[in-house]
Amino acid sequence: MKYYLNLFLLLSFFQLNAQLNLIDFNENKSDFLNITAVGDMMIGTNYPSKSYLPPNDGKDIFKNVSRFLKNSDITFGNLEGVILSENIPTTKICNDPKKCYAFKMPDHYVNHFKDAGFNLLSIANNHINDFDTKGIINTIELLKKVNINFAGTLDYPTAEFKVNGWNIGFCAFSPNRGTVSLNNTMEAVAIVKSLKQRVDIVIVSFHGGGEGIKFEQITNKTEYYLGENRGNPYQFSKNMIDAGADVVFGHGPHVTRAIDMYKGKIITYSMGNFATYGRFDLSGAKGIAPIIKFKINKKGDLVSGKIISIMQIEDGIPVLDKNKKVINKLQTLMNNDLINKSLKINDDGLFEINKQ
Repeated sequence: MKYYLNLFLLLSFFQLNAQLNLIDFNENKSDFLNITAVGDMMIGTNYPSKSYLPPNDGKDIFKNVSRFLKNSDITFGNLEGVILSENIPTTKICNDPKKCYAFKMPDHYVNHFKDAGFNLLSIANNHINDFDTKGIINTIELLKKVNINFAGTLDYPTAEFKVNGWNIGFCAFSPNRGTVSLNNTMEAVAIVKSLKQRVDIVIVSFHGGGEGIKFEQITNKTEYYLGENRGNPYQFSKNMIDAGADVVFGHGPHVTRAIDMYKGKIITYSMGNFATYGRFDLSGAKGIAPIIKFKINKKGDLVSGKIISIMQIEDGIPVLDKNKKVINKLQTLMNNDLINKSLKINDDGLFEINKQ
């Protein structure tokens, strides 16, 4: 009898301990939000021909990096182009389609993003209009179908969703037609302030700044490219955090730019070309990019982070870069730029945070 009593007490102890561990785990998990972010993604286009689509119908496009994208509360990227199988002409004026950079991925490619772990995408950029309203509407319908959150067009300026007990607000901006304007500061501030009243964490995305190697460095100036006002990414990011944003993601220059911290909040000024198949110049600095993994607390403050260095091979397939070129690039940029020096990245890609 005594044996069974002891066994019962022992089993009860293990059961109680397991319950306590489960409770502790859940509480610890809800104390922080884990976020993974990448830059531009265009995983093949069927315009002007299917020859620009990746091997194996794109199923392997994220194969080499998927382990870094999954298991976060939020995995973010910029959707550079539309998702549309239908064969329709582009709205761009092109004398030679082969030299016309208009992007549309087949409908079922939306599943490649979903399967890779993405649950948040920006659609505010210069390629969302490549195939007029049909391309935009089809993209939105497909993203809704697979439950990927998005924002950035005039009809969908914001998104609100819940993940792991956190209420998240998201908004996205660009200087391009049909998107929420990067250059209308008053409107952007109003959107962020409105979101902040309803959610725990506000994430802002912007597609802005000049393009190419000449725009690697951050300045506090309005940047122009091909005669277009691409905004002042430095001041815009600060304005968004002053308005209540907790995270600011920048993309668009097609090169990696510095990572900053302002009032304890993380800013990425550009995350480069992450998965851009078939139609992009991936030479030199344009072919390397970071996967940024970080953790924020309930106040939205940056707690820790790490850079995974990737490069694109062949026509645009992301793989792990063992030489860590983008980590070296970020170290140089962050040392030379006018950003806050309280955030550094060590040789292993780990964030070193000095909150002053």
